[in-house]
This record gives sequence, C-alpha cells and structure tokens, in this order.
Amino acid sequence: MTEQDRTPMEETEEVADAIEDDVAVGAFVTGGGPDSDNPQFLQPGEEIKIRTGADQPWDPEDLAVAQGRYPTPENIERARRELERDGAAAIERTVP
Repeated sequence: MTEQDRTPMEETEEVADAIEDDVAVGAFVTGGGPDSDNPQFLQPGEEIKIRTGADQPWDPEDLAVAQGRYPTPENIERARRELERDGAAAIERTVP
C-alpha cells in the first residue's frame, strides 16, 4: 500500500483543487443517471411529467383488485360506480 492510498480522500490535492476551483473530483463522479444518490435538478420554471396510476385505462375489475378486494360481482359493481362517479380520482386514491 502506498502513502497516497492511506491518505484520506478529503486531504488529497485533487479534493483541495475541487474545493478551490469547483472542479469535479474523479472519485465522486459516477457517470450514472439520476437516482436517489444522484438526483437530477430542474431549472426554475422547468416542469417534469409525472406518470400516475390514472394515466392508463382501468376496468372496474382492475380497480376492485387494486383495492384488495376479490373481483366478485358486487365489488366490481362498486368499483364501476366509483369510477363513474370519481373518474381518475378513484384510481389515484388507490394507485397513486
């Protein structure tokens, strides 16, 4: 093991340069896409399209099952009425 290998990263010249000049530190650059560790930030005024459960067609049977109910005729009818009355909100309450 070399002396440089034992030096804590925050004490390396590379990190000092990054702090001083705002340059990227190679060990910190992942090259990966956005995720929970590497979020992608939006510019002010920039919008993102969020896909929700209601973005796709739902049958009453699908809604009944998503609500944790067996697809009995009574549960399917209740889900049909809920979809008819509330539309996408019925789905959003169950599958956001």
